[in-house]
Amino acid sequence: MSVSVQELESEHTVEEILACFRNVPFLLLLDSAAHHRERDARYTILTADPVAVERIDRAEYGSAPFARLAEWQLQIQSLGHGDPGLPPFCGGIAGLLSYELGEAFERLPRPQQDHLQTPALLAGLFDWALIIDHLEDRLLLATLQLPDSLCGSMTVIQRREWVLKRLQRGPVPAPPPAAPAEIPGSGFQRIEPTSHVYSEFSREEYVATVQRVIDYIRAGDIFQANLSQRLVAPWNGDSVQLYHSLRAQNPAPFCGLLAHEDVAVISASPERFLRVNAAGVVETRPIKGTRRRLKSPVADLFAGDALHASPKDRAENVMIVDLLRNDLSRSCAVGSVKVTGLCEIERFATILHLVSTVCGQLGERRTVWDLLAGSYPGGSITGAPKIRAMEIIAELERSTRGAYCGSLFYLGPQGDFDSSILIRTFTLRDGWLHFPVGGGIVADSDPLDEYRETLHKASGLIRALRAAQG
Repeated sequence: MSVSVQELESEHTVEEILACFRNVPFLLLLDSAAHHRERDARYTILTADPVAVERIDRAEYGSAPFARLAEWQLQIQSLGHGDPGLPPFCGGIAGLLSYELGEAFERLPRPQQDHLQTPALLAGLFDWALIIDHLEDRLLLATLQLPDSLCGSMTVIQRREWVLKRLQRGPVPAPPPAAPAEIPGSGFQRIEPTSHVYSEFSREEYVATVQRVIDYIRAGDIFQANLSQRLVAPWNGDSVQLYHSLRAQNPAPFCGLLAHEDVAVISASPERFLRVNAAGVVETRPIKGTRRRLKSPVADLFAGDALHASPKDRAENVMIVDLLRNDLSRSCAVGSVKVTGLCEIERFATILHLVSTVCGQLGERRTVWDLLAGSYPGGSITGAPKIRAMEIIAELERSTRGAYCGSLFYLGPQGDFDSSILIRTFTLRDGWLHFPVGGGIVADSDPLDEYRETLHKASGLIRALRAAQG
């Protein structure tokens, strides 16, 4: 058998396991931190130290960014074939797709500023994974016997011993705080007089920019666009410390951490982008429509009812559902794309969302890479029509998005694929956290309300940052 899975006896928490691998290159955690739904939150996966890395710093239109990943898939796709008892990821291909990877598939303008310079694609080929099965309360260690052409420096036995030694040694202490860095760029303003969180926009500037989107809508250019403002805050700790705080303050089904060389992405996303199972069944679950959770259970129920009945929020959601049906139809069998859930209320730690579900069946001779190329980036964080909305986003937003509105993803040896939409996400670079927040703008949006909604969405991130700072 090319895939080996063994159960470990361990009382380590997710945070402790993560800290055991704190200083390992290309550390990747895909964490189901909110166990409210078995379908979205059964497994937490940790891996690191890949045998190969693919990095594309800037996507070029007409290129094939997934070519090397597709080659890896062809060589590993039979390793776990036919074993229904395997977790979806036992090692395989995983990593980061940034928002600007979309430039490989469409001719798009780019904002003038790119302070983050996040890679458009950063992916690894991994020969192992630690898997926490939350449903069965088990810790598993999976290892892959890769083909000779892909083997790394360790044998399967050596890799297993390496992982076990790190677990036995226990958490690695956090490094000393880094020196303060200068604010990345000019024109930033505090969002509150006493806050150390800054925005590229003042409240008045963001309100005026929302109005410009509304003007585009009324002129007939688009129906909807997702506009964001980038918030930044200083951070002199490491990414693992911040992830611990974010997970505790804002648990979500698609939490994640990727730390490699000069960039770290720390996310508490509630949103799935694309999932494809080994049988080729495709699912996407767009989120559109948001309300803040209320402390009173009765008031919280009323807030959910108001969100569910809101014409504006339902219109936002339905527009994106239609867009995603079209995107999926490029790679799915004719007639297979169906809406299986429309504008359903889901409750998260700090926020209520309207969530829909669109499913399909991957067509013959179509791959997950075809599906990604035809759907990327996600419709819920661009707008409709997608390309014109992305052009307007590039015109009105002041910097590239980087990881924000991109995706963390994995592809296992049996062909199971899953990915998130990177919202509620920090990107750490050079002592500064970047965390854009945005929302869908439609014709009847109120610009000041849209500004307030971005701060509601940022509240969980800011609370996690303050908790981590002590």
